[in-house]
Amino acid sequence: IAQFNFLRQFDTPTICNAIEVAQGKRGFNRFTRQTMLPSTANFSPLVGYARTAKIAGLSPPNDPPDIIRERRLDYFRFMAVDPSPAIAVIEDLDYPSCIAGWWGAVNVAVHHGLGLKGAVTNGVMRDLDEMVDDFPILAGSIGPSHGYVHVVEMGTPVNILGMHVNQNDIIHADRHGCIVVPKDVLPDLQQAVTTVLENEAIILKPANAPDFSLEKLEAAWKEFESKRL
Repeated sequence: IAQFNFLRQFDTPTICNAIEVAQGKRGFNRFTRQTMLPSTANFSPLVGYARTAKIAGLSPPNDPPDIIRERRLDYFRFMAVDPSPAIAVIEDLDYPSCIAGWWGAVNVAVHHGLGLKGAVTNGVMRDLDEMVDDFPILAGSIGPSHGYVHVVEMGTPVNILGMHVNQNDIIHADRHGCIVVPKDVLPDLQQAVTTVLENEAIILKPANAPDFSLEKLEAAWKEFESKRL
């Protein structure tokens, strides 16, 4: 999708600002609220449709083992469906006491092989040195264990550190965090990003010049204030 390719060119804070420009007001609030950990230092922006699920692992599941095994296979079947590109958005119900490293070498390889582009979770990742390079993960924590990890639900709304995500929502994530991109602003986002960058340049251009001064700042800031929301 051309719009997704465009969104991948910019970091998540820029897209977050652009959404407010497209909406014509401040107050956009569909974003993660706490610091998240990227699986790699070279974390390029993730853009795609949310494939939502819930897991737990602090305590053993109550369902019989055969039900748990079948649900796990159902989960993989669910992850492999369209639309794409897809990003796994997984809520660990044990938060903030998560221990279950769902995102380790095995599950990363499986999800990558099924065509997903990455993952966002409030839970745990592990095996950082063994993951495939092109499946970035944004996680709530890093840990060594898998606990009693099991799938609880698929396709239901999830909460990732204060960000509410529905199945097939469009998300944008990088090392700053994650946001849900409202679908109704997509046609206006390209112009909105241009506006954000042009407005920031009003300050950045003089501030980075060798002759920058308080007087130049005052003049630039007056213009900047006249254009910001």
